[in-house]
Amino acid sequence: MQYNLADMTPENAAAVEPPPAGMSELARLTGVFFEPGRTFADVAQRPSWFVPMLLTVLFGLIFCVVVGQRIGWDNVAQQQMEKRMATMQPEQREQAMKQADLTKKITQVSAYVIAVIGPAIGYLIAAAVLMGIVAGILSAPVKFKQIFAIMCYSGMVGVVAAVLMVVVIFLKKNPADFDIQHPLAFNLGALMDPNGPNKFLFALASSIDVFSIWRILLVAVGLKAAAGKKLSFGGALFAVLLPWAVLVLIGATFAGMFG
Repeated sequence: MQYNLADMTPENAAAVEPPPAGMSELARLTGVFFEPGRTFADVAQRPSWFVPMLLTVLFGLIFCVVVGQRIGWDNVAQQQMEKRMATMQPEQREQAMKQADLTKKITQVSAYVIAVIGPAIGYLIAAAVLMGIVAGILSAPVKFKQIFAIMCYSGMVGVVAAVLMVVVIFLKKNPADFDIQHPLAFNLGALMDPNGPNKFLFALASSIDVFSIWRILLVAVGLKAAAGKKLSFGGALFAVLLPWAVLVLIGATFAGMFG
């Protein structure tokens, strides 16, 4: 019996060692906040989406239940109707009052529907847009499933926001004072009068939010990790900021025209 000594060298022994195991799901979920670079590199290498999507939907539903129990969706709908009717003509206001009951039912149902299917639809659209920019315009080698997974894991920022909103509702002496359109004072709009004359500027300022900026940066980190050396962080950040800025401007324009 003979041995092939060439195959027993340390170099060849190291070459056949199995690759290091990827991050666990728990490590990924916590790593989004504490090690985003390493976490999104792992997500890009092994794209998955079910767990972060499940958590996003779950905490969205928890928020809806808390709002229903502590505030009441009828009160939320009434609050929003009063804001809209303040700028209506008398005839429009009368018509809105006739539809009040239907509006209250639609508000509650739509809140739960959005909590369940809204994240998936939003992430799919966002992933398609980013795919077009990153792969189409910037010619970076990314796959749709990578971008979709990145969107899902960056959604953990929304879970933090949902938890904080629930805490705020419980801390309110009068939960009915909770403004569901502006639940947390983490944006520039919190420094402005929401009833001021410039609705465009208020909507624009409200969009510059700590959680939005945080998520933009996380998605950019994820795109950079997925594309590797073919995409700089600046390019990834541009790819995320461009559609976000367009959406913000469109929303602010509509607020200025019809708010």
